[in-house]
Amino acid sequence: MLKGNIHRSVAVNLILIAAACIFPVFFLGQSYIFTVLNFILIYVIASSGLDLMFGYSGQISLGHAGFYAIGAYGSALLSLKLGIPGIFSMFLGAVIATVVGVVLAYPASKLKYHFLSLTTIAFGEIVYLLLVNSPGNITEGFTGLYGIPVISLFGFRFKSSISYFYLLLFFTVLFMFVKTRIVNSKMGRAFIAIRDNTAAANGMGINVTRYRVIAFGISAFYTAFAGALYAHFIRFISPETFTSDACSVPLLTMVLFGGLASQWGPVVGAVVVTLLKEVLQVTGSYQMIIYSVFIVVVLLFMPKGIISFLHEFKQKHTYRKELKNRAEN
Repeated sequence: MLKGNIHRSVAVNLILIAAACIFPVFFLGQSYIFTVLNFILIYVIASSGLDLMFGYSGQISLGHAGFYAIGAYGSALLSLKLGIPGIFSMFLGAVIATVVGVVLAYPASKLKYHFLSLTTIAFGEIVYLLLVNSPGNITEGFTGLYGIPVISLFGFRFKSSISYFYLLLFFTVLFMFVKTRIVNSKMGRAFIAIRDNTAAANGMGINVTRYRVIAFGISAFYTAFAGALYAHFIRFISPETFTSDACSVPLLTMVLFGGLASQWGPVVGAVVVTLLKEVLQVTGSYQMIIYSVFIVVVLLFMPKGIISFLHEFKQKHTYRKELKNRAEN
């Protein structure tokens, strides 16, 4: 039974990947659609990292815009100032963010609930202020960084939105696969144990601080790498992109909307929230009001997210079907 479920899951994932590869063929030449798709994939990576930290280890963060910014600016500056190829500078920028995340995580791992939230908010604001008032004007302040090099691999330059889509799809599948492996490992079980009952996990010999720091670091790497991908896709970044309202809150909304501690929750959340924001652009000044009301209504009626709601609906449908079959027999 277990092997059958595993094989079924692998088959479904392969079908979805194949569909994602073929899907763009029907929209060749429509750069706007590919731009939206690219943003969705970037957000999937970033929100998957936040889900590992919040959904699985129980640490809420409202400052992931800071890691997103470190990855974006780190990769951009390494490429612009030092001439490091983008494919390497992205990983280096993410590593820098991971180190910062680990340093922040040690004191933050002892905090809970709103105290942890306030700490992460403060971190995000500190990063934002450093971007605006960097020493030596390294980040160019509100002027931003222009002309960020495109990603080049084996002589091929990912200049168009279509080619960049396949690069992003590769990294999205890779990061989701790694996330699945982490969740199903001893480390993932430790994360869940700490989330569910910290005292019990500590009593079982789990090093709570160590695993919280690891979760924080992995989450920072995911989000920073997504930021680096964003920088090399847009080729221009400025501090306004990395505020709490523009980045941290939408990422948290995607995770909550899709469903915490779920493989597909961040994917569904990123798709729905991104498309919703695009559709609501025609409403002008009413955009944020409609967007906020929609999110509040959904979270009220589906507090565990869309994935959990669909899973519960499927279980109820299956249960009713079984009762009906028993009654007929």
